[in-house]
Amino acid sequence: MDGACSTLLVDFDLPGVRHVLRVADFFPPAQKPILLAIATRVWPGTGDVFQSGASRILYKPLARPEVKDAFDACRKNLRHNRRRSPRHDMMRTVVYLELDTGTIPGVGLDISEHGFAVQATDPIPVRAGVPFRFVLPGTHQKLHGHADVIWAGDHGRAGFFFSQLSPAARKQLKQWLKKGASHRRQDDPMRALLPPDGAVCETVAE
Repeated sequence: MDGACSTLLVDFDLPGVRHVLRVADFFPPAQKPILLAIATRVWPGTGDVFQSGASRILYKPLARPEVKDAFDACRKNLRHNRRRSPRHDMMRTVVYLELDTGTIPGVGLDISEHGFAVQATDPIPVRAGVPFRFVLPGTHQKLHGHADVIWAGDHGRAGFFFSQLSPAARKQLKQWLKKGASHRRQDDPMRALLPPDGAVCETVAE
């Protein structure tokens, strides 16, 4: 998440790799690494691999020519996408949401003193009191509490309003926002809570 990762290889024989790939696939082009999946040659889930965001599949046992070809093709495509894409203003941290179905990770899109927006790996149900945790970008400070889902899109994007945040955590957040105000757009403190333009969302009834 600090931008130091240029390549991400995941082994699809291991559990949880779909979440890892899908989180990395949400990165903006300037930060997104090359995403390669490693799989057993007889493994049937090719479509699942690409739906998770991988650019290429490398089959076991790895062969040097295949690996080189995959890297060369992905690097060329990555450079092209980065030149064509605008800079994204992202929170740049992984947010963990504790739902009834388990823990869902996502990429933080924005944050304010009132709440945050996230792009999760799975659709988020509209509900109150969702436990969350993440590390404030550029620090080792962990922020956790509960938040209400005030809008949710069909593809995992959602807005959260802080419903339970300790005084210490709230102070910590305000200090972080104040410290980084010159590097982030903080002119509208409600911006993090608004759904994106054109998004089809379910919202909480007043």
